[in-house]
Amino acid sequence: MRHGWLAFTLALCAALAACGVNPVTGKKEIQFVSESQELAIGRAQYAPMRQVEGGDFDILPDLTAYVNGVGQKLAAVSDRPLPYEFVVLDNSVPNAWALPGGKIAVNRGLLTELTSEAELAAVLGHEIVHAAARHGAKAQERGTLMQAGMAAAQIGAAVGGMDAGLANLALGGSAIGLQMLQMKYGRDQELESDHYGMKYMKLAGYDPWGAVTLQETFVRLSSGKGAKQQGWLEGLFASHPPSQERLERNRATAAELGRSGTIGADRYAAAMQPLLAMKPGHDKYDEAVAAARRKEFDRAHALALEAARLLPRDGRAQQLLGDIDLARKQPREALGYFRKADALNGDYFGSSLGLGIASYQLGDQAQAASAFERSAKLLPTAPAAYYLGAIARDRGDTAAALRYFKSAAGSDSSYGKEAAEEYLRLDLPQNPGNYVAAGVQTDANGRTWVIIENRAPMPLAAIVVTPVLLDANGRIVQQGAAVQFRGPLPSGQRASAAIGTGNLTAGQLQLLKARVDAARPAP
Repeated sequence: MRHGWLAFTLALCAALAACGVNPVTGKKEIQFVSESQELAIGRAQYAPMRQVEGGDFDILPDLTAYVNGVGQKLAAVSDRPLPYEFVVLDNSVPNAWALPGGKIAVNRGLLTELTSEAELAAVLGHEIVHAAARHGAKAQERGTLMQAGMAAAQIGAAVGGMDAGLANLALGGSAIGLQMLQMKYGRDQELESDHYGMKYMKLAGYDPWGAVTLQETFVRLSSGKGAKQQGWLEGLFASHPPSQERLERNRATAAELGRSGTIGADRYAAAMQPLLAMKPGHDKYDEAVAAARRKEFDRAHALALEAARLLPRDGRAQQLLGDIDLARKQPREALGYFRKADALNGDYFGSSLGLGIASYQLGDQAQAASAFERSAKLLPTAPAAYYLGAIARDRGDTAAALRYFKSAAGSDSSYGKEAAEEYLRLDLPQNPGNYVAAGVQTDANGRTWVIIENRAPMPLAAIVVTPVLLDANGRIVQQGAAVQFRGPLPSGQRASAAIGTGNLTAGQLQLLKARVDAARPAP
């Protein structure tokens, strides 16, 4: 059995021409996500993932330059040359992540918790190894192997800051990146990233003990309780679970590499001082978001106003005020806030999205369409696609409306459900046979019946079916009288009606089919 599995693995590897050597560990492994594919994934996913995670924190460009500088020092000594990029995101959740191809991000919420440049180097070195050692690519390969195994078995047998479900609103290829960000790395991959990340720290001139103090903090926080810990659970700990084993391994690696190199506590503190000065405003913003999610809109509005006062250059606080006013059904007030947000932070999708929704509710479809299109270029979302579909529908452009509604229907959200219904309403008159199954049957008494089934997700009415006689080549040679089912016929239900068949022979009855000519949603 063991030899059989080995033979199967070798045969699969040979067939895929996919055996390779891991550039970090030097171990042989199956690789059928090529480097060019890794680079393409990173390029395609980096921008939308940054939008999903809060957008670039470009209020403090020197901060991103500092983080990028540390990251590039580590990238220069990594085992795999990739086009590494490092960006700071406007997100309070302490987290960092890497996409295939070396695209790396760190949240401002994590930066405020670190104490030295060496600890920052430990975080970035760890993420560099995830990219260099192909951990994201391996996750895709595991999925492909799973699909291959299933094939073998078959052969044998929300909006803006208030939205808590943004992942469900993102459309298209962004879903791939979201799956990667939500992926939990395995024990071996975390240990591997710690070990080689510390080697990179040493080679780049940092004291590897920074990885030890970092992991000591993580282990302490993971065993604690309270609101602060909750942020870590939502962020870094979700994908990078800390453990006493990781801490002990890091201590051993630091002892092996030797205690020398830069700690950089003072330099780090100086670089973080402007960010820490903004933290009271960010804390107010986070409190406002939490209150809005609890539908405490008056309290949320007051907190968001305070955040906007403390963060006068931050468009996110203005956007949140607009979100709150939309929730309070005050689109005119919301519009003013969204305009301010768009002026301050026009490169974040949520500002344009909110501007579009408020404009649409106030009847300004031209401004709404422009805002939704700008939002969708930054991050395709179900709300933008839904409203663009509604605007196209109102203008009489059915083809464009169908495209937008179909796109939005791919979201597991209320917008997705509404878009699916709108798509059906527009498509049903053109393609009723896509939603009604129809056939002809003869019973034991020789009577012939047309039988229909409603396969649409809503009740249908005014269903019209015509019996048609086909020849051996599938061409219609004769058709009978149309049969009408007034309905309503609930989703998933069947109905039948007897039809006359004249003098058709038994052979002809076999070629008698039912054509669906019309249907509409039940009133």
